[in-house]
Amino acid sequence: MRSTRSAGYSAAAKLFHWVTALAVLTAIPVALAMVRVGQGPVQNQLYDLHRSLGVLVLVLMAARLLWRLYRPAPPLVPGLPDWQVAAATISHWTLYAVLLAMPVLGWAGTSAFGAPIMVFDLFEWPAMLDKDEQLANVLLRLHRWLGFSLAGLLALHVGAALHHHFIRGDETLRRMLPGYRSD
Repeated sequence: MRSTRSAGYSAAAKLFHWVTALAVLTAIPVALAMVRVGQGPVQNQLYDLHRSLGVLVLVLMAARLLWRLYRPAPPLVPGLPDWQVAAATISHWTLYAVLLAMPVLGWAGTSAFGAPIMVFDLFEWPAMLDKDEQLANVLLRLHRWLGFSLAGLLALHVGAALHHHFIRGDETLRRMLPGYRSD
């Protein structure tokens, strides 16, 4: 008997997805906290953690896109209206673009500010630009506003996954979960 299950994502795609999600969902509250605490060692640690998470997201997204070239995502679940197919395609590629642009803007802004990027206290990430505080202010402002956009995209992404799971009852969410196997 033929299975009606949708094709699932590879273990590597799931790992990229969930580690990126964990890094991003950690970086957001760290970012909010780091700009609200007073200057000093706690703020410095929060900035270092935020920058480290940004480097991690950049590396993960680059690897994820390379993996996706090698192994494309499975087709969407059958029976979706055309507008949902278009929305899914646009939102996923927008998420990829923002998840690449965010750390690049943060890296560029931090470099222009003249601050080092210590990655989890293991090594220093190279500066992208020479010091230019005026440019740093522009880049970091863009980084911040793109962060608000990212939060909205993530809410849309999670909301759509929950809609598919609880309202439509399809396998869109389940096939990205660890342990899901398509037949």
